[in-house]
Amino acid sequence: MAQRFGGKYSPDSDVRDDETRDIPRATPGAYTGAKVDPVGARSNLMFLPPIVLAFTSLGAGAATLGLALAGAGSLALGAWLLRDGLRAEAAYEERRVARRPAIPRKIFAAAACGVGTVIAAFTAEPDLAPALIFGGVAGALHLGAFGLDPLKDKGMEGIDTHQQDRVARVVDEAEKHLDAMEDAVKRAGDRQVEARVERFQVKVREMIRTVEEDPRDLSAARRYLGVYLMGARDAAIKYADIYSRTQDRSARSDFMMLLTDLEESFDAKTRKLMLDNNADLTIEIDVLRERLQREGVRLDR
Repeated sequence: MAQRFGGKYSPDSDVRDDETRDIPRATPGAYTGAKVDPVGARSNLMFLPPIVLAFTSLGAGAATLGLALAGAGSLALGAWLLRDGLRAEAAYEERRVARRPAIPRKIFAAAACGVGTVIAAFTAEPDLAPALIFGGVAGALHLGAFGLDPLKDKGMEGIDTHQQDRVARVVDEAEKHLDAMEDAVKRAGDRQVEARVERFQVKVREMIRTVEEDPRDLSAARRYLGVYLMGARDAAIKYADIYSRTQDRSARSDFMMLLTDLEESFDAKTRKLMLDNNADLTIEIDVLRERLQREGVRLDR
C-alpha cells in the first residue's frame, strides 16, 4: 500500500523539537544498509506451474488427478525451497566469514522441480522415457537459471569452530530480538519511529558483523547483543502497547531518546572492537618484523 511522504519538515509533521533535539544531524538515513529481498520475480513465477498443473487436471480421472496433484506438490515444494535457498545464499554472500548452508536448498529445489516435471509429463503421456527426459531437462535448466548453493565455508581458515558456533548462537538470539522490536513498533503505526528502529538495527548489525569476523570479540559484545537488546525489545513492546492505546507523546519521546542512547552506545562499542582488532594486527606485524630481523632480513618502513 502506498504511503504519503512524511518527515520533520513535511506539512503534516507532528514531530516536536524536544523529540529530535537528541538526534545528531550528520546521521545516516533510515534506508542506510537496507537490503533487497533476494527472492525476485523469477523465483515467484515458479509457483505458477503447480497451480496450472492442478487446475488442468481437475477434469481428468481420479488416478490422473491424484498423480497430477502429487506432481503439483513436488513443484510447489521446489519453489518454496528455492526461495529459502536464495535467502540463505544472499546471507552467505553478505558476510565475509560464513559457513555453507547446512541444507543445499537450491539443489533440492532443482530435484523437486525435475520430479514434478516427470509426473506432469507422465500424466499427459504415460510413457516413462520421455517423462524422464523432460524431468532431467527441467532440473538442469533450474540449476542453470538459479545456480548451486554455496558448497564450502568462507573465511573460516584459522578460526576456532567451537567459538564460531558460540557466536552463531548469540547472533541468532540478537536477530530474534531485532525482529521482535520491528514487529512491535509496527503496531504503533508511527513511520518515524519505525525508521528510527531501522537505523538502530543498522548499528547493531555492524557490531554483529564485527563479532562474526573475529569471534574473540564475543566476550566484550555479549552483554550488548544479549542483555541490552533484550531490554530494547521489551521497551519497544511496552511503547507500542502504550502508544497504540493512548497516543502518549511523552512515551514516544522517551522511546526515541532511548534509541538514541542505545545507538550511540553500540556505535562506540563497535568502534572500540575495531580498534582492538587493529591493535592485534599491529602486534602481529611487530612480532613478524622482529623475527625477520633475527633472521637477518631487514624491511624498510
